[in-house]
Amino acid sequence: MTNDSAIGIHDLSFATTEFVLPHTALAEHNGADIGKYHQGIGQRSMSVPAADEDIVTMGAAAAAPLIARHGGDGIRTIIFATESSIDQAKSAGVYVHSLLGLSSATRVVELKQACYAATAGLQFAIGLVRRDPAQRVLVVASDVSKYEPDSPGEATQGAAAVAMLVGADPALVEIEEPSGVFTADVMDFWRPNYREAALVDGQESIGAYLLAVEGSWKDYTEQGGRSLDEFAAFCYHQPFTKMAYKAHRHLLNYSGHDLDEDRVARDLGLTTAYNNVVGNSYTASVYLALAALLDQADDLSGQAVGFLSYGSGSVAEAFAGRVVPGYREHLRTEAHRAAIDRRKPVDFARYRELHAYSFPADGGDHRTPAQTTGPYRLAALRGHKRIYTAR
Repeated sequence: MTNDSAIGIHDLSFATTEFVLPHTALAEHNGADIGKYHQGIGQRSMSVPAADEDIVTMGAAAAAPLIARHGGDGIRTIIFATESSIDQAKSAGVYVHSLLGLSSATRVVELKQACYAATAGLQFAIGLVRRDPAQRVLVVASDVSKYEPDSPGEATQGAAAVAMLVGADPALVEIEEPSGVFTADVMDFWRPNYREAALVDGQESIGAYLLAVEGSWKDYTEQGGRSLDEFAAFCYHQPFTKMAYKAHRHLLNYSGHDLDEDRVARDLGLTTAYNNVVGNSYTASVYLALAALLDQADDLSGQAVGFLSYGSGSVAEAFAGRVVPGYREHLRTEAHRAAIDRRKPVDFARYRELHAYSFPADGGDHRTPAQTTGPYRLAALRGHKRIYTAR
């Protein structure tokens, strides 16, 4: 299950938005008991984008610390994973490449498959590094989760970006072979080109997720993967944190294990800390879970972590990573907590105002209100072109 040359996640950083809506404000608006959110779906607050931030500004903010620490040399590929694409033709990664000032000798591409695409990006990056171990690949997962006001999905919104530097002899997590993969054509969640907000069938989506857990894990074991008892923790895609718990219980049951709630808490407990205050970050979600785990665990050196990445529609992948001894020296725990703590709380009226904000489609000159304090901002739309600036 290991190779002569280990390849995996060498560094990891995340960014989120300027604003945050506590679920207490949502409960007050809905006249709902706060337990519906805190216990029912396991969410406490959700990141809300400002008018002048989007997947590009978050992606660049997540990636900048990686470039600051390691430099841009050796990065010949940027893979940008998102389902909140800002353009039907141009990769959001090209804007990030520009904002970070990286070499023109770089290939840049955008990947899409609902919440799964960052895992495809990670696996594709590993293939490129195996071909040329001197290269490093920048994988950026950035998304804004947006649903119709007063819809069941509204409480699960969120926004974040995770950037990963993938290379040989990684400092954080060595990604192992094999992978278990699964695809089924399911209409559980989708967003037609003419809509800003996704369409979702909640019950269908839960069923599709659980089916994909079974299918990807079955393939993983058939490919010769680790046994369930070998893992110290599991990072799941978290559309809401309680979904990860539901999925893990399903996996234990499917694999013939007794349902032990202490075991479930041990396997997942540390992975939900960022998601439950950020909300659903789509492609970034499973790697936000990894960041939360690494930042909080006592010491996972040499231990196996399971990954179960799911994207509606639907595609899933189950695989394992081995945490590299000495990884704690390379973590960004303080910066990650600062990214969460710096968000300014908004009231319900202000959140709805931000939620409703969108650019006119007339190609005119439209400046965005300067609401953010981060390193990058979406400054304007001019002649149908998005204008980004660095502070």
